[in-house]
Amino acid sequence: MRNPWRAVAHMSRQQLQDLQNKKLHHFVNTYLYPFSPHYRKVFDDNNIDPRTIRTIDDLRRIPFTSKRNFIEQGTFKEFVQAPDEAKIKSFWPKSKLLCLAKDKIFKGPDYVKEKLSEEFKPVLMTFTTGTTSTPIPFLYSNYDIQNLHLSGARMVHLFEVGESEILLNIFPYAPHLAFWQVVFGGFSSHRLALSTGGGKTLGTEGNLRAIEKMKPTVVLGVPSYVYHLFREAKEQGCQLSYIKKVVLGASRVTTGFKIKLAELLQSMGADHVSVFGTYGFTESRCAWAECPTELEQSSGYFLYPDKEIFEIVDPETGEPKGEGEDGEIVYTSIDSRASSVLRYRTGDFVKGGIVYSECPYTKMCVPRLSSDITRLSDVKDLQLSKIKGALVNLNHFSSILSNMPIIDEWQLEIRKKNDDPYEVDEMVLYLCVQKSCNQDELKDKIKKQMQSMTEVCPNTIEFIDMKEMVKRLGLETENKEKRILDKRPKS
Repeated sequence: MRNPWRAVAHMSRQQLQDLQNKKLHHFVNTYLYPFSPHYRKVFDDNNIDPRTIRTIDDLRRIPFTSKRNFIEQGTFKEFVQAPDEAKIKSFWPKSKLLCLAKDKIFKGPDYVKEKLSEEFKPVLMTFTTGTTSTPIPFLYSNYDIQNLHLSGARMVHLFEVGESEILLNIFPYAPHLAFWQVVFGGFSSHRLALSTGGGKTLGTEGNLRAIEKMKPTVVLGVPSYVYHLFREAKEQGCQLSYIKKVVLGASRVTTGFKIKLAELLQSMGADHVSVFGTYGFTESRCAWAECPTELEQSSGYFLYPDKEIFEIVDPETGEPKGEGEDGEIVYTSIDSRASSVLRYRTGDFVKGGIVYSECPYTKMCVPRLSSDITRLSDVKDLQLSKIKGALVNLNHFSSILSNMPIIDEWQLEIRKKNDDPYEVDEMVLYLCVQKSCNQDELKDKIKKQMQSMTEVCPNTIEFIDMKEMVKRLGLETENKEKRILDKRPKS
């Protein structure tokens, strides 16, 4: 397989910036402004001449886009590029129009129609998960699917997956990015892959049988279900020495969880296993991955500077941050068709921002996004007294609980005391632990660590068995586990 990184892997920072400037200007003027109803209106309403958008710095003149824009407009179609003959004639440069005219003369009008359809016509739809709002659809044309092929091939290359290795895709079978990114990654890299649909489709027993028959070297899935599946494998006495790599996506992955998962696999004979994190969001229609460094470290996520521009901004002011500085992730596509977003505020906060130095492992110079990413919406306002509330980052709970080897599974429930909407908030922590656990000592340890990190701790800690926990989390019934439940009545 040709190296999918060859075009950008060793460009200097200035060369990458020049490439992005050129592609941004071309994309805005040739595709986005002419064909996107939403961005045509944004430019016109703000008196922005698209021809003046020539560099990354010029992006700052354009208003941000957010999920709110999709919800308020009530239709995703406003973000879909919809060319017609009149718009093409008005906005495309003479060189492109001459190519179309030449094709029409020598290959016929049907060829031209098919060529434009392949580039622009939506053929695949995925959705946001809908955890914080109504699911929003995003569309792909065949052009976009080729980009999905490329990002998948780049990830497979980063993971150093050999030609004879077999992939087991246990992401839930759904119209969501993670599943399809793996599917097209397998296609583009010519690797044999079995997609089981996860626990919701085949169930845990079906997935274990697939592992025993296929003997995959690479397993890809949601962190909670991957851990659940391997824990069940251990209880059944399975030996998984052939597994070399585990790729996790759709949820945040801590260093402690990687180590915990690797140790579980090592207990079943999988020595020297690598565990990779990935990052993606529906609006980008692709995902990014880490390279194989030590478990205790992260290379960060390797970005695609020939396809996109990332900004890190202050969540409050929107002002740009410098290299390596913390802030909110903002995404701009510079090579897409169908659904396209410009300056999209993800709501994801990254510590460590973006770095441009050479990766010490791969020696590539593409920008890398820190893997320390949390959702800004995960910072909850908890009314802990009758007087005032406290902002609490729930990701700290995940870092504490998922990193403890003695805890197999956990769930945190936020509710109102006595189910009274006017009462204070309280937190109930449900735990499923190993048999050797001293429950009183564990309770004390959790409360101390939570109090130290978040200044709050659970009102109650309850120990439940695995069967009940699997049901509560929805590990075998939901596309994404219900790890933190906010059961407070909506205001």
